[in-house]
Amino acid sequence: MNWFLLVLEGLVMSFWLLLICVVGIKDGPVGLVVFYEQDVQDRVVELGITTKEKIKKTSAVVMAAMFIPLFTVVPFMVYVINGAKGFMEGFVQMTVIMLIMGLFDRLFIDWYWVGKTNAWLIPGTEDLKPYIPTKTVITKWAGTLIGFPLMAAIIAGIVNLIA
Repeated sequence: MNWFLLVLEGLVMSFWLLLICVVGIKDGPVGLVVFYEQDVQDRVVELGITTKEKIKKTSAVVMAAMFIPLFTVVPFMVYVINGAKGFMEGFVQMTVIMLIMGLFDRLFIDWYWVGKTNAWLIPGTEDLKPYIPTKTVITKWAGTLIGFPLMAAIIAGIVNLIA
């Protein structure tokens, strides 16, 4: 297993996530209000900044942009580029890549960019901060530490069934 390559691939996926965020908030953070809590979403609709329909459409686009690469690019990197063989090797490599991306998301995007800068501040919602409350932080960390390995196991299982 080439750890340098795995770290590089994890950084590639982190960059992809960053790109989604940068493009999504290019005209302001309301562009990715889908990532905010429901009370913030409701407030921006109430303020007339966006609509529920636009949020729903953005949600579908963003989820596709995030999850299609997880289910296609990551297995491609692991099984084709890295040459992983079997379930366990594929599972471990995909887990490493996804955890690097997840740590980038939790630490850089959530904790620093959203939590410590004003880049994601939506005027009229300041009273609803922090935008990522403790309960959501815990849920996101659980998704990263449990969900990504589970997803890697499912993908590795499917790849090994069809290979």
